[in-house]
Amino acid sequence: MATSITAGASELRDITKMERIGAHSHIRGLGLDDRLEPRDNSQGMVGQAKARKAAGMILKMVQEGRIAGRAMLFAGPPSTGKTAIALGMAQTLGSDVPFTMIAASEVFSLSMSKTEALTQALRRSIGVRIKEETEIIEGEVVEIQIDRSLTGATKTGKLTIKTTDMETIYDLGTKMIDALSKEKVLAGDVIAIDKTSGKISKLGRSFARSRDYDAMGADTKFVQCPEGEIQKRKEVVHTVSLHEIDVINSRTQGFLALFAGDTGEIKPELRAQINTKVQEWREEGKAEIIPGVLFIDEVHMLDIECFSFLNRALENDLSPLVVMASNRGMARIRGTKFRSPHGLPVDLLDRVLIVSTKPYTEEDIQQIIHIRCQEEDVTLTQDATTVLTRMAMDTTLRYALNLISCAQVLARKRKAEQVDVEDLRRGYTYFMDEKRSVKWLKDQQGSLMFEEIGGEDDVMDQS
Repeated sequence: MATSITAGASELRDITKMERIGAHSHIRGLGLDDRLEPRDNSQGMVGQAKARKAAGMILKMVQEGRIAGRAMLFAGPPSTGKTAIALGMAQTLGSDVPFTMIAASEVFSLSMSKTEALTQALRRSIGVRIKEETEIIEGEVVEIQIDRSLTGATKTGKLTIKTTDMETIYDLGTKMIDALSKEKVLAGDVIAIDKTSGKISKLGRSFARSRDYDAMGADTKFVQCPEGEIQKRKEVVHTVSLHEIDVINSRTQGFLALFAGDTGEIKPELRAQINTKVQEWREEGKAEIIPGVLFIDEVHMLDIECFSFLNRALENDLSPLVVMASNRGMARIRGTKFRSPHGLPVDLLDRVLIVSTKPYTEEDIQQIIHIRCQEEDVTLTQDATTVLTRMAMDTTLRYALNLISCAQVLARKRKAEQVDVEDLRRGYTYFMDEKRSVKWLKDQQGSLMFEEIGGEDDVMDQS
């Protein structure tokens, strides 16, 4: 009797469209109009109108290059959108203006000094736009001929390129043949070749070939055949951060260190030389400085030495806008016995523009829950939305948002399409919020370990 062999059904997944849904993945910008007025619900942002408008005004000055070397502080209770506003700022700035985001505690966990870690973060937030002229060959590929020797060791070839006005044949060497093969260049492609570096870029497929019976992917881009001369001089603009320039010049394998992440400490003398060179390029018109933004979350976790360093760093010529966030009230400055507003020294507070964030209203919370449900692809019934909003008011917004995906799992178990009040209630019984957790600890009556609280050190740590 023949044995039947069954193979599991294969599943094809488009990996380019897979995205991890994070806590702030719904943020697309600050949600401001052209006059910097905050919209009620836009680009994933809800409420916090004053804070968003303040952030928008600061961004406008950043884009005009007028507020480098300043600092601002978002201060407010937990779950009031401080990090969300910072991410909205990053999205609004776009990819051209550098935006670096660090948590203050990162400074202490890196294998380098605190000041070096902060210096690298500051220099990562300053972009240098370098302009240079280069010769490029641009046109539509008419034909590629490649001849191999009998052994296959040597390869020669000819490349025929045309524009609307002219056609030229180029002799190809082994390196260029390999580069064309790597880029999968075919007849009918419009390409650009950088003469100095030999880099080949595929600009797209020629419109003249759009009716050919070729197998084309969904991402095939059709472009016009270039006009004029095949060989042209073009101005190429590169944008790199000062930190990238530091790393590349710091050691022989510096370029690879950018990818490995093992940059180590960089000598101040080298940074001084790079600063001088960048200033020269700036005066000659070859480069332009783009002051970006450095966002330090939980800034009260820095110590007095870091704060002293920041005071000095903000006065440097090459300094970005430093945006900080803190949810502390009167707190001890780390590394001292003194208490100060937001856990920051008074001399640093004097330098910063402080923006306060306020707790969300019930209506704002309902809109945020609606946005998160769309982001996580969850459907709540009307009653469930009302109950979850009430939960967020009684507990915290973060706890309520965490319950959404938990409740969806429970709804799927009972084969329901929508999340109902019953699913939320079951999720609420499985997972405790902070208030119920504290109550549970008190009910345990000392059955847990290490519960003794006493002594000045413990009291100080708690404060």
